[in-house]
Amino acid sequence: MQDNATEVTAAGIARLAGVGRAAVSNWRRRHADFPKPVGGTETSPSFALTEVEDWLRRQGKLAEVPLRERVWQQISGHPEGPVTALLHAGCALLLIHDRPTDWLHVSAGSDERLAAMLPGALGPLIAGRFNGVGGGGGASAGVGAGGGVNSPNAVHTPTSPHLLPSTPLSPHLLPSTPLLRGVAELAAELGARQTFEFLLGRHLDANPRQYTLTPAELAALMARLAGPARTVLDPACGTGALLRAAASRPEQELYAQDSAPDLAALAAFRLALHTPPPDAVRAAVGDTLRADAFPELRADAVLCHPPFNERNWGHDELAYDPRWEYGFPARTESELAWVQHALARLADGGTAVLLMPPAAASRRSGRRIRADLLRRGALKAVVALPVGAAPPYNIPLHLWVLRRPDRAPAQPEVLLADMGQFATEGRGGPDWRAVREAVLDAWQDFDRAGTLAERPGLARSVPVIELLDDDVDLAPARHLPPPTEADGAEALVDVRERLGETLRLTADLTPPPAAPARPARWPLTTVGELARGGALVMRTGGNGGHARVPVLTDTDVLAGTAPSGTLPPSDEEAVLTEAGDVVVPVLGGGAVARVIDEATAGAVLGRSLVLLRPDGTALDPWFLAGFLRGTANNRQASSYASTATRLDVRRLQLPRLPLDEQRRYGARFRALDEFERALRHAGRLGDQLVRGMYDGLTDGTVAPG
Repeated sequence: MQDNATEVTAAGIARLAGVGRAAVSNWRRRHADFPKPVGGTETSPSFALTEVEDWLRRQGKLAEVPLRERVWQQISGHPEGPVTALLHAGCALLLIHDRPTDWLHVSAGSDERLAAMLPGALGPLIAGRFNGVGGGGGASAGVGAGGGVNSPNAVHTPTSPHLLPSTPLSPHLLPSTPLLRGVAELAAELGARQTFEFLLGRHLDANPRQYTLTPAELAALMARLAGPARTVLDPACGTGALLRAAASRPEQELYAQDSAPDLAALAAFRLALHTPPPDAVRAAVGDTLRADAFPELRADAVLCHPPFNERNWGHDELAYDPRWEYGFPARTESELAWVQHALARLADGGTAVLLMPPAAASRRSGRRIRADLLRRGALKAVVALPVGAAPPYNIPLHLWVLRRPDRAPAQPEVLLADMGQFATEGRGGPDWRAVREAVLDAWQDFDRAGTLAERPGLARSVPVIELLDDDVDLAPARHLPPPTEADGAEALVDVRERLGETLRLTADLTPPPAAPARPARWPLTTVGELARGGALVMRTGGNGGHARVPVLTDTDVLAGTAPSGTLPPSDEEAVLTEAGDVVVPVLGGGAVARVIDEATAGAVLGRSLVLLRPDGTALDPWFLAGFLRGTANNRQASSYASTATRLDVRRLQLPRLPLDEQRRYGARFRALDEFERALRHAGRLGDQLVRGMYDGLTDGTVAPG
C-alpha cells in the first residue's frame, strides 16, 4: 500500500457500509483482521480506504455502496486534502465535459499511464479555457499551464508547474487516479457539471465555518437585478456562486478574482463547467483592492458579496487610488471601497449589485460618500432583505443596486424597499419566491420610469434631495410609509378574530375537574429498567449534525416550536428523531417531555436532550411522556450543582400498567398537550394584537374610539 493512500474515518466506514458507527466499533473489537489505523488520533482514528474496501468486500458488506459515497470518501480522505482532490476531480471533469474522446484515450490502460498523459491532454484545454483574454480588455491572469501561469495573479491548477512538476510518471497525480476514475464513472451517471456541483457542495457543507457562502436563491436574485450581460465581474468570487447564477448566455465573458488561491481555482473549474466551450473564464488570485487583476476591464455587470467590516483593506496605501471617485473611504468603511471598485470596473450604463451590511447605509463615517453616490445618480436602489437571507443570519442584510452614470439625472430618485415581512421562523430562510417577485417587480417598474408609486410598508422611490441631510441615512425602513389605514385595521381585525377562535378552542380543551381520589399505589418501574428490558431505546443528543438538516434544541422542546438549531457536521453519528419518540431536556429543572410528531420527525437531536424511543407493543408514547412530566417525579430524579439542575432520565419513574390502560392515560395526556399548544398560540396572537394596537394608535392608523 502507498504511504499516502486515501484515508477514511469510522464515520466514513459506516456510511460506506450503510450501518451505524456503533457497528464499526463492534467490527473493530470482534474481527482480528479488521484494518489497523494508519492516522488520525486515538479517539478518532483513520484507516486506509483501499484496505477498508477490501475488508468490507470480503465480508460481503460493500455490495451496495452508493457510487456518490465512494467518490466522496476519496475526496474527503485524499492525502493532500479535499481541496486538492476537488481540483484533480475538476481537471478530469473538464476534460470529460469538453473533450470526452481525449478522456477515453488517456484513461485507457494503467493508472501510471493516466497520471502521465493527463497533464498533456489538459494543457491546451486549460490554456484555451482559462488563459484567453477577450474583448473585455481584462488583464491576462491565467489558470493552469500556458502563458498566464507566470502571472503573479495566476490561478494554479494541478497541471501548473507550481503544483505538479513535469515528470515521466507525474507522481503528484498518481494517488488520485482511483479518484479520477470514480469521478468519471459518476459523471457518466450525473453529468460532469452535476458531479462537480455535488462534490463541491458536500465539501462546503462539511466545512461551514471555513467559507462565507452566498445562498443560491440570493445569487439568482442578484443576477436578475443586474440583468443580461455579456461581461460579468465578481471581484470577491469565493466559490463562484454569483457568476454561476449570471452564466446564462453564449459567448459570455466571466471574470473572477479572490484572495484565496483555493477558492479562485475551485471557482474557475466550476464556471468552466457551466459555460460551453470555447468560452473562456478569467480567474485570478489576489487582494482585489490592493492588486486588481483586471484594471482595464469595463464590464456590463458586477456582482459582489464583499467581506464585511474589514479594517485592513488597504486604507493607508490606497489613499490616492483613482477608484475613489466618490470620496476616500474611511478605515471603517471597507464596504464603500468595494462599492467604488465595482463602479470603476463598470462600462457606462453598466449595473452593479452588492450585498452589504445594514450599517453601511447609515454609519456617519460614510455619509459623504453616500451623498455623492446619490447626487450623481450612481446609487439606484437599496433593498433590505429579510433576516436569515444570508450569513450572518441574525441581521437583515441589504442589496445595493448601482449604475455607472453616463450623464447626471435631472431629478434623481432612489428606490428603497424592505422585504422584512417575508422572513420566516426557524433556519429555513425567508420566503424566497415572495422576496424575488416583490423585489424584481418594484425594481423593473422603477428602472423603466425612474420613479415608483408608494407601496406601503414595502417600497417607494424617494427624491434624492429628501435624503441629503446631515445623516444621509439610506435604511429603507426609516423612509417607507406605514401600511394604509384600511390595511392596518383589517390586519388587526383578522388577528382579533383569530385570537377569539383560539380562546374558544382553549375553553373547549380545558380539562374537566377531576373527581377526588386517593393517591394510586401502582407498581413502579424506571426508564433505566425499561431500557435494559428492551421496552424502549435511549439515545443522547450529540455535537455533530448533518448538512441542511435542522436540529431540535432544548429551547425548541421547552417552547414547543419547530427545530431551529444547527450543529457543525462531524464524524460523530447524529441521532435523528422519529414520529412517536419522546424527547426530554436534561438541564434547567423543568418538567417537560415532548412527543415527536410527523412534522418534527427527521430532525437531528441537539445537545442537552435525551431521546426515548418506546416499543409500541409494550409502551404508549403519550403515557410515557405524561408520567415523565410529573413534578414529584422530576424532583426525585434531579441532581443539583452550584449553578444548574440536571435530570437523570434513567431514574424517572412510571407505573407498570397494561397497554390498554396506558392508552387511556395517553389519550388524556395528549388532550392536555393540545390545550397547552392552544394556550401558547393564544399568547402569541395576544402579543401580536397588543403590538399592532400600540403601533396603530401611535402612527394614527387606529383611532382611540
